[in-house]
Amino acid sequence: MARPIIAIVGRPNVGKSTIFNRVIGDRMAIVEDKPGITRDRIYGTAEWNGTPFSIIDTGGIEIDEEDFILKSIRVQAELAIEESDVIIFMVDAKAGLTPADQEVAEILFRSRKPVVVAVNKVDNIQRQEDIYEFYSLGFGTPMGISGSHGLGIGDLLDTAVELLPEKEDDDYGEDVIRVALIGRPNVGKSSLVNAILGEERVIVSDVAGTTRDAIDTPFEKDGQKYVLIDTAGIRKRGKVYETTEKYSVMRSMKAIERADVVLVLINGEEGIIEQDKHIAGYAHEAGKASVFVINKWDAVEKDEKTMQNFTQKIRDHFLYMTYAPIVFLSALTKHRLQKLLPVVNHVSEQHALRIQTHVLNDVILDAVAINPPPSDKGKRLKISYATQVSVKPPTFIFFVNEPELMHFSYERYLENKIRAAFDFEGTPVRLLTRRKSESE
Repeated sequence: MARPIIAIVGRPNVGKSTIFNRVIGDRMAIVEDKPGITRDRIYGTAEWNGTPFSIIDTGGIEIDEEDFILKSIRVQAELAIEESDVIIFMVDAKAGLTPADQEVAEILFRSRKPVVVAVNKVDNIQRQEDIYEFYSLGFGTPMGISGSHGLGIGDLLDTAVELLPEKEDDDYGEDVIRVALIGRPNVGKSSLVNAILGEERVIVSDVAGTTRDAIDTPFEKDGQKYVLIDTAGIRKRGKVYETTEKYSVMRSMKAIERADVVLVLINGEEGIIEQDKHIAGYAHEAGKASVFVINKWDAVEKDEKTMQNFTQKIRDHFLYMTYAPIVFLSALTKHRLQKLLPVVNHVSEQHALRIQTHVLNDVILDAVAINPPPSDKGKRLKISYATQVSVKPPTFIFFVNEPELMHFSYERYLENKIRAAFDFEGTPVRLLTRRKSESE
């Protein structure tokens, strides 16, 4: 199920990124900072008053056009309109109402999407009067906020979240594996969808997805039901959309949210580029089972070490996803295509795997006996016990004497021991540390 989306729109230097970072700040503090995960994001996830949502900072969308700021603002506003359920329209109290603000307002007004006007830089009571001229934008009562001081952000989120639509269920059922195909343009997503469905010849139906643009295709193979969530079918006219690299990341995020298994497609002819890392990083952080699919393998000149060398490149570039299996194939010739769905089935099972507490603790006890936690300033970490608290992805809580003594390297050691004992191929594993209470 996809989270609803809030977009922050406005001309440059009104403080969009400051608000964006404040909203996702708490989440970012608990996400693992593993090597190779890119941080220059424009798309984050957050929760407010029990409502989870995604948020877009359109200021991070770079437009490769020679035209000036107004054109860039216009394109960003259009992207936000398409992608979002609610729009936060940011303006600047100090600068007052500008022609660029009015330009954005006209675009947003035509969209008929819910819009909340946030007047930034209202840093004190005297500035409160500066919000009144923004009534003329026609979106109701403007809300005075201060991104730098954190004032009014809660009220702003209260209003924005209240305007979000009700959650939609996809009605596919728990026994269906939802598979998202993601990757930059021209890696062969459409070709792979056609190859999978052409070979199976058991398409149930073609229905529009619940996320407005992704195409959902249910099918069945060997008694297992699947839904392919395909962003490849989405096409936009004009150079702007083709040259806005991060735009395709935004599109991929919506497919990732709804998936159980994510196929990260990479063009075998071209090799790995930076955008591949962006897209794969989002799948990892969303906690989805993942498979690297190296497409167009038929077009690659090969010797006996080509596949081994490419595998090593994947591992070097995606250090945080060593758990993800790699499938080499050609959607065009269907060579090695038969290997894909068995891998999808396997990583889906691992993603939903639950380990009994006593079995888990036997493994942890052995791991600690072999390699005791190092001491820090005379203190040593003591692990009382561990338990699995959720699946998709498998998540474990370790109850310890002092959570701050759990060093990243020792946490990685424990994760490796868990993987060695229980596999978990294809899925991230989350390890959380909590202080053991006196009563436990």
